Amino acid sequence: MNSKDIRKQFLAFFKSKEHHIVPSAPMVIKDDPTLLFTNAGMNQFKAQFLGIDQPKAPRVADTQKCLRVSGKHNDLEEVGKDTYHHTMFEMLGNWSFGDYFKEEAITWAWELLTEVFKIDKDRLYVSVFEGSTDADALEKDHEAYALWRNIVPEDRIIMGNKKDNFWEMGDQGPCGPCSEIHVDLRPDGERAKTPGASLVNADHPLVVELWNLVFMQYNRKANGSLEPLPAKHVDTGMGFERLCMVLQNVTSNYDTDVFTPLIREMETITNAVYGKKAETDIAIRVIVDHIRAVAFSIADGQLPSNTGAGYVIRRILRRAVRYGFTFLDTKEPFMFRLAQVLARTMGEAFPELKEQKQLIENVVKEEEQSFLKTLDQGLVLLDVMIANTKGKVVDGAKAFELYDTFGFPIDLTALILGEKGYTLDEAGFNTAMQAQKDRSKSASAVSKQDWVVLLDDKEQEFVGYDVLEARVNLVKYREVTSKKGGTQYQLVFNLTPFYPEGGGQIGDKGYLEASNGDVVYITDTKRENNEIVHYAKNLPKKPDASLNAVVDAKHRALTEANHTATHLLHQALREVLGGHVEQKGSSVQANYLRFDFSHFSKMTPAELQQVEDFVNARIHGRLPLEERRNVPMQEALASGAMALFGEKYGDTVRTIQFGKSVELCGGTHVKNTGDIWHFKIKSEGAVAAGIRRVEAITSDAAKTFFLESQEALDQVREVLGRAQDPVKAVAGLQEENAALKKQLAQLLKDKAKNLKSELMNHLEEVNGARFLARKLDLDAASIKDLCFEMGQGRQDLFLLFATEQNGKALLSCYISKKLVAAKALHAGTIVRELGKHIQGGGGGQPFFATAGGKRPEGIPEALERARTYLG
Repeated sequence: MNSKDIRKQFLAFFKSKEHHIVPSAPMVIKDDPTLLFTNAGMNQFKAQFLGIDQPKAPRVADTQKCLRVSGKHNDLEEVGKDTYHHTMFEMLGNWSFGDYFKEEAITWAWELLTEVFKIDKDRLYVSVFEGSTDADALEKDHEAYALWRNIVPEDRIIMGNKKDNFWEMGDQGPCGPCSEIHVDLRPDGERAKTPGASLVNADHPLVVELWNLVFMQYNRKANGSLEPLPAKHVDTGMGFERLCMVLQNVTSNYDTDVFTPLIREMETITNAVYGKKAETDIAIRVIVDHIRAVAFSIADGQLPSNTGAGYVIRRILRRAVRYGFTFLDTKEPFMFRLAQVLARTMGEAFPELKEQKQLIENVVKEEEQSFLKTLDQGLVLLDVMIANTKGKVVDGAKAFELYDTFGFPIDLTALILGEKGYTLDEAGFNTAMQAQKDRSKSASAVSKQDWVVLLDDKEQEFVGYDVLEARVNLVKYREVTSKKGGTQYQLVFNLTPFYPEGGGQIGDKGYLEASNGDVVYITDTKRENNEIVHYAKNLPKKPDASLNAVVDAKHRALTEANHTATHLLHQALREVLGGHVEQKGSSVQANYLRFDFSHFSKMTPAELQQVEDFVNARIHGRLPLEERRNVPMQEALASGAMALFGEKYGDTVRTIQFGKSVELCGGTHVKNTGDIWHFKIKSEGAVAAGIRRVEAITSDAAKTFFLESQEALDQVREVLGRAQDPVKAVAGLQEENAALKKQLAQLLKDKAKNLKSELMNHLEEVNGARFLARKLDLDAASIKDLCFEMGQGRQDLFLLFATEQNGKALLSCYISKKLVAAKALHAGTIVRELGKHIQGGGGGQPFFATAGGKRPEGIPEALERARTYLG
């Protein structure tokens, strides 16, 4: 069976068991602050397991794209080294929400594996939770054991501990005992010698977990205790890649047709041969695995970046590039070429790979180019580090600086050091790494107490589309503490007029008022697990009393103006630039809007003006809001409404229309485009390859902008002697200034020439080099010219010049190229270190670099220190 048929047959089987087949949720999570990525099939059903939401159907099945590269479920460092761990993987699953439980889950799993997929029963083992003697004091799963005993011989039932057979998504949330089904793929001879039962959960590459049947019975609270869930559920997960390995009769996930097309393409790109050399095989496995994680993330709207989920994606991509660089000799971008193969092989099941292929290729290629430059720079800096090392052990703290500041991989550092006869001080590196982690963890640590439940009300309602004020009752609250925000309270009401942050729109602010006049201010509103959570610095004095919830009307109105403007901007961009434009992210604040979109070149001034005019024409046309709620999804799409890929939509949606702009949107909007007043673009620029960003203002912010612009223009006229034509007057001043600058530059150049001969006479002989360190009364450009003029015809020059201008210090370091090579020097490294004396920093090329700082008093120290680099 090919992989496409295996996926279809799994879903068809559970459809025959009356399961509703649902699509995969996005791999990048947007509405759960506890997770960056979907790391298990159950993530999208978390609210249903907790009893917060009603499920669409009591039984569902799906194939869910998942990513496990951080936190508790982190397989990243195993990927490539073995043949069965992955970053991105598909999780086939069937679910029951308070419907069937252990008997059906176990019976159907066995039926599918042995009767439909025809897996040899003698190769299968099952495990059951043995109970625990810790604080939870859980009993053995007697029910699951009895059910399995009726299906398989007792010697194939393995009792598992809490680590292996009690599934928890994280520190808090739904959990319960589980039964795993393992498959033994070893040759018959090996199976006869060693029973498979002894190899289960022992990391044997051919005795692997195939399916996990989780029986959700508990909720793990913040204090560590377990409480029974309102209803018992089933959550199963079977690794699609491993199932393909079993059914295609191979011994590695990478030998299935899920990966072989990617491997063949890598062989074509690199001329490497898979299956001949261990280190080559590992590198290829890393690359073909990682491109899937990166491509799916980009398709879901998450671009590589330096923070959050974007940092994780960048790290995965760089790990793959580094393996190619080190073991496959790939010195040019190559991973982007795999996007075409991925779209062809997986595009049927996940059409976003086809739709976003061009974007994926552009982003991956640009990231590769950037990191390859980093590797080149890091190799030079590593050579300098080695040259400055006394003995054969390289300082771990210095290696960490190379890793942390420049992104140079530490394992590549260790590999190169080994080749050159050096070793890495791993303890020093780990100490520096742990110190950074501790700082980061301390800064971002959030402690959440358990919810205090006041009312049993699970029908929370948002009424903020229609009113900005409502009588509410507090359903539950909890205390949240973080270093950044201090102590706050999260409040959940039976209904609320406060819009929670989502779809790019900022959450509402406002206040709660008790009948006695006491006020609690709401500082933010967010959505968590499909609940609307309000943030406040304190609690109402009488939490069980009815409260008046009031939204900050001004803040909401300004935000609505910007949100509606993003819709009109999206329409304008598609009209002016073309239908390829798609929204890739937005931020809707009260004082500005930011809109990211797919486009492959910088917008011209004429295009920006066209977009502005298009939006303002619709604002001044006073288009009324046409809103439809609870529209069936397919009906909305058929009517022309635009859906944003990566957003999570339900079976019914809300459509927002202003003229011909129609989008699916849950945000709040003005009643009439005239309420926006005016739209003004402040900037347009690149975010990533193929992604542009427009920042704009409307309403009060636009009024303030024009008033300040007029005031600035009046001041300019006044300075220019009330010139009637300030543009012409400024142009005249610019011409005069340019002429004066030209004269000054010539004077400085002449001064530098006269200075050159004097300085050449003061060069000192220091360990085979001609050295000079001095403070000069020249500007930066003149010093640079002077350095290169002095360096003409010389191969042994080391210069450090300093100057002070406008209360700041500048260091310039010049080293002859031959001297750079002979003594393993690097001007960029030197000025960065000397820059500490002037409370600054800098960098540059090995032969010329500069550093700036705010402490001119440190110049003598820097000049004195320069001599030490020559030994």
